Amino acid sequence: MKRITYVFLLALLLIITMDTALAQGQDWHWFSMPTVPPHRLSGIKVGIDPGHQAHQNSQKEAVAPGSSETKMKASSGTEGVRSGVEEYVVNLQVGLKLRSALEELGCEVYMTRTTNDVDISNQERAKMMNALGVDLVLRLHCDGADNSKANGVAMYVNETGPIAYSSQSAAAALLPAMVAATGARDAGIHLSDSYTGNNWSEVPCVMVEMGFMSNPEEDMRLVSDGYQDLLVRGMVNGILDWFGR
Repeated sequence: MKRITYVFLLALLLIITMDTALAQGQDWHWFSMPTVPPHRLSGIKVGIDPGHQAHQNSQKEAVAPGSSETKMKASSGTEGVRSGVEEYVVNLQVGLKLRSALEELGCEVYMTRTTNDVDISNQERAKMMNALGVDLVLRLHCDGADNSKANGVAMYVNETGPIAYSSQSAAAALLPAMVAATGARDAGIHLSDSYTGNNWSEVPCVMVEMGFMSNPEEDMRLVSDGYQDLLVRGMVNGILDWFGR
């Protein structure tokens, strides 16, 4: 009986308080549930291009708009010197993880491929992202070198052209974030106008070389689930930094 009386009095007090607030023209929205804060990357579109594919396409395409220079449409990339895992496999694994991480932050994410069994040229990948109107494109790759000691994370962006400055700016945000997250060596930001996927892009575009599969130790890290998560964390932090979120 006492409990019923207590609940009744509490409800009555609440009604009286609300009536008083309304009568005085006060805002009583403090009674409502708190709103969920907006996603940090809401309104942002990011394109992810997991480099290469299972079967190379040796046909040629122009390396840049209006250029007479041509390159192979698509290659299968490198492979792990110790793991034996193909680069295109790692690129897609990281790309799918990055998509999930960005979507959790409210980002609108588009991918050039979600499977390895595709035939999409570098030029076609760039045009796909141009048509979607993304704000940033990340082209995910792993590196290879004759020197098995070569290691680290590197960025490749255009040196000249309309997207050069914005791409270089994005790379400058991504690289330190990835180095901090992974502990990998900073292998630098490289300026070049020789990459088809970068040249055909009309939006800021960064080719992210996540590490060297020609280095036995780094190769084994690149194929590991935990290290891939660190790569993704670094890219997400870099994206947040670049967009000021």
